[in-house]
Amino acid sequence: MKYRAGQSLLTFTGVLVMLRLSRRTSFLDLRTRLSRGALLKLGGLSITALVTGTGRSLNVARAASETAVSNAPSCVLSPEMTQGPYYIPREKIRSNIKEGKPGTPLQLRLTVVDAATCKPIKGAAVDIWHCDAGGIYAGFMSASSGGPPGGNSGPTDKRTFLRGIQRTNARGLASFLTVYPGWYRGRTVHIHVMVHLGGVVVGHIVHTGQLFFSDTLTSKVFATGVYRARASARDTFNRTDSIYAAGGAQSTLSMNHDGHGGYIGTITLGVHRS
Repeated sequence: MKYRAGQSLLTFTGVLVMLRLSRRTSFLDLRTRLSRGALLKLGGLSITALVTGTGRSLNVARAASETAVSNAPSCVLSPEMTQGPYYIPREKIRSNIKEGKPGTPLQLRLTVVDAATCKPIKGAAVDIWHCDAGGIYAGFMSASSGGPPGGNSGPTDKRTFLRGIQRTNARGLASFLTVYPGWYRGRTVHIHVMVHLGGVVVGHIVHTGQLFFSDTLTSKVFATGVYRARASARDTFNRTDSIYAAGGAQSTLSMNHDGHGGYIGTITLGVHRS
């Protein structure tokens, strides 16, 4: 009886020891699993942070690269186009060429760069001229009169509205204050431009071109103010203008609202120095 009682006591004691060991082992195993899980979680967070950070860094670098590219000047050689019949040399050097002419305000920002190097050209003389809302050119009022272009017989009057010359600054920029041009028969809406180097008159001409506008924008402008009366009679658009077909898309101004009911037109003119 004593033997069996002792054996039972030993067996009960062994069971207790095993239970304690099992609990301790379970606790240690749980702690081990938690530690591994925590480490894996932390590792995952670190990897996620690393990937996210790398992604953000790549996005920032990409954005900076794209900004640098978008801010870089264009080096494309601007298309040469006919100077037309209404050019007058030795115009006034001035930025405001409106002379009170009515119309939608237009700021022109024309940048002249060397097409070979992309560097801005300082001191270039940028010469522009265009018709008013009624299709009339200063200096040729009786010859233009809203109809088809006249000949090259010379000016018919001494008016100077919507004509002028500006020299480019160190950034190659020449700015003008004018109004949105009108139209005349046989031509889409445009502005004439000429670039001189080495002087306004005695210098040599390195570019003769024309600047154009989106037909959609023109239709919007022509539905208002002084343009409205003639808008429905307009007979020529970009797609049907023979001069526009020879490089007009490349010579179309980039237009933005100026915040005061007018527009700002910008373009880069790539020229050869000689």
